[in-house]
Amino acid sequence: MDITGPLERSSQGYRFVLVLIDSATRYPEAIPLRNISAKSVAQALFHVISRVGIPKEILTDQGTNFMSRTMKEIYGLLKVKAIRTSVYHPATDGLCERFNRTLKSMIRKFVLEDARNWHQWLDPLLFAVREVPQASTGFSPFELLYGRRPRGVLDLIKETWEEGSSDSKNEIQYVMDLRAKLHSLGVMSREHLHQAQENQKRLYDRGTRLRDLTTGDKVLVLLPTSSTKLLAKWQGPFVVERWVGDVDYEVARTDRGESKQVYHINLLKRWNDAVPVAFASTLPEKEEFGPDVPSLGPTPPVGQGESLLESQARDVAGLQLRFADVFSPLPGRTPLITHNIETQPGLTVRTRPYRLPVHKQDVVRRELATMLELGVVEESHSDWCSPVVLVGKPEGSVRFCVDYRRVNAVSKFDAYPMPRIDELVDRLGMAKYYTTLDCTKGYWQIPLSPAAREKTAFSTPHGLYQFKVLPFGLFGAPATFQRLMDRVLRPHAAYAAAYIDDIVIYSGTWEQHVRQVAAVLQSLRRAGLTANPKKCVIGRREIQYLGFNLGRGKVRPQAGKTAAVAASPRPRTKKEVRRFLGLAGYYRQFVPNFSDLASPLTDLTRKRAPDTVQWSEPCQVSFEAIKTALCGKSVLCAPNFDLPFSLETDASDRGLGAVLTQQVEGVDRPVLYLSRKLSDREGRYSTVEK
Repeated sequence: MDITGPLERSSQGYRFVLVLIDSATRYPEAIPLRNISAKSVAQALFHVISRVGIPKEILTDQGTNFMSRTMKEIYGLLKVKAIRTSVYHPATDGLCERFNRTLKSMIRKFVLEDARNWHQWLDPLLFAVREVPQASTGFSPFELLYGRRPRGVLDLIKETWEEGSSDSKNEIQYVMDLRAKLHSLGVMSREHLHQAQENQKRLYDRGTRLRDLTTGDKVLVLLPTSSTKLLAKWQGPFVVERWVGDVDYEVARTDRGESKQVYHINLLKRWNDAVPVAFASTLPEKEEFGPDVPSLGPTPPVGQGESLLESQARDVAGLQLRFADVFSPLPGRTPLITHNIETQPGLTVRTRPYRLPVHKQDVVRRELATMLELGVVEESHSDWCSPVVLVGKPEGSVRFCVDYRRVNAVSKFDAYPMPRIDELVDRLGMAKYYTTLDCTKGYWQIPLSPAAREKTAFSTPHGLYQFKVLPFGLFGAPATFQRLMDRVLRPHAAYAAAYIDDIVIYSGTWEQHVRQVAAVLQSLRRAGLTANPKKCVIGRREIQYLGFNLGRGKVRPQAGKTAAVAASPRPRTKKEVRRFLGLAGYYRQFVPNFSDLASPLTDLTRKRAPDTVQWSEPCQVSFEAIKTALCGKSVLCAPNFDLPFSLETDASDRGLGAVLTQQVEGVDRPVLYLSRKLSDREGRYSTVEK
C-alpha cells in the first residue's frame, strides 16, 4: 500500500491516490483522496476491505499516516500484521512503486483535454489493467482473484460476430468448476511467477555482489541532505547494532541522540578507520609530479649513432660545438609563451602540508637552494598553498615534488590537441637517419604569468615558496608545452616532429640530415630553449621512440614493453584485466585479428561482470595467445605513401579483421593489422552482412 501524489487538484478536490496491490494476484486498487491524513487512508482501506476481505499482512513505507496511532489500532482490531519498508529504500515495495509509475503514466495520457477530471478515469483505467495478463503470473489479475475472465470490450465485439451459447449449469456444478479452475490457476500462476522471479533475479544479480556486516562494524549511511531530499550523501560513521533480516541492519544514529534505525544494505558502506603512519609523504614514483633537479656540473658530450663514419662523427662534434649554448644541462627560458592558470574568481585552494621525515628535510633544503639559484622558485606571500611530497625513485633516491591535485581540480581545461602517436610513427618509418632531442627540464623553460605564480605556492619546513616557471604536475602543462613545440617546429614540419619534449628529426641522406638538425637547433636557440646533451642522440639508423623501434623501413614494438607483456601474471580482477589489455592493445596493430583473439578477456570487463574475474579455459588460451603473438617476431613494414596499398578483410562470429599490405621487393609485407570485436547485435548478422 502506498500513496502517489500530489497531483493536479481535480474538480472534486482530489489531489492524491491511495494505491493497493495484491502481491499474489497483482490485482490493483486506486482510491482518490483529498488529503493523506490517517483518517482518510483508513476510510479508503475499509472501502477495499468491504469488497475483497481483510488481508493478513499490509506492506507500507514509514510515512506518518501509515504509522499513526489510528492505523495501529485498526491493524490491532482486524488482526492485520503491519510490515514496514526500510528507510530510503522504496525497492522493498517495488510492486506498488512500479504500479504508481504505470498509473500516473496512464492518467497523463487520458487527461490532456480535461485535466481537472482525472479522478473519473481511475475506474476505467483500473479495469483495463485488471483484465490484461500480467507478465510474471501469465494470467490477468481479475482471473486470478475471481476465477473467471471478465467480460470486456473485446468480448462485446466478439459476441456481435458469433452466436452466443446457451450453456447452463446448476449452482453445485458451477461452484465445483470454479474451485477446480481457481486451483489450476493458482498452480500455473505460481509456476509462471517462479520463472519470472528467477529471470528477474538473474538479470539483477549480474551487477551485484554479496556484502555482509557484523555487530559493531562502523558504516556510512547514504542519507538525504538537510537542505533537500533530492540530494543524498554518505553520512557517519555509525555503528551496526544488529542484523535484522537478509539485507537489513539496525544502525545506531549517534547524530540523533543514539536513536536506532533499520537500513537496507544498499544504503550502507563499511567504514575503515585510517591506519596511523609515521610519515605519509613518501609516495611511489609518478612521472607527472616533477623532474630531477638539474645538474650544475660540466656539459657532457652529445650521443651519436653507433655506425657513423669518421667524417660523420666530425659533423656531430661540429654541431655540438656550434650549438654549445643549446646543448646545456641547465634549463633555458623562452620568451615565446607563458602559462596561465585559469580558475574561478575568488576561489582559493589551501592544503595542509604533509609531514616530512626529519632525515629527509635536508633533501628539501638542498633542492630549494638549487631551485632558488636557478631562478625556478621565489619566496611567496600567496593565499594559495599546496603540499610538498617526496617521491621515491627506482635507484633509492628521492625526487622533490608538489601535489597540485586540488589546484588541478579547479583549473580550466586546455583542449589543445596532442599529436597522434600512430601518425608520428607512420611519418618516421622510411627515414634513413634519426636525431632525438630531449629538452632540459622542458616545463621549467616556460615562464608563468604573474597571476599564475601565486597559485603554485607550496609549503616547506623552511617557508612558503612559489614557482616562477611552469612546474611539473599542473593540469594544462602538457598542452602548453605542445603548443610551444608546434610553434617552434612549424618551419620544419616536413622533417621534424615533437611529442611534448621529445623532438625527433628524420632524413633520407646524411648531408640533408646535418642541415636539418642544424636548422632545428637554430630554432631552439631563437626560442631560448635548451636540450639535455645526456639524452640527445644524433645520426642513429634506428631509434626507440614512443614505445616503438623505428628504422631501416621497419616498425617493431619496443623490447622492454613486450617483455612486460610476457611477464604479466594472470589477472585476478577486472582492473588487472583492463591493465593487461591496455598494455597489449597499444601494440594491437602487430597482431592479426587482435579483437577476436582478446574477445574472452574483453568479456570479463563488461559493466555487469564481477570485479573478481571468473577465469576459464578460453580466457587462459586468449591470455597466452596474446603473449605469444607480441613476444614473437612482430615486425611491420613502414608505409611508403608513394606506392599503392592492398587491403584484405575477414570476418568471424566474434569480430572483423583486416590487413593493409604493400609490396616490398616483389613480396607483400604487412603495414598494419586492424580488428574490431562485434557487438551482440552485430554478431547476429548474416554472413553476407558481416
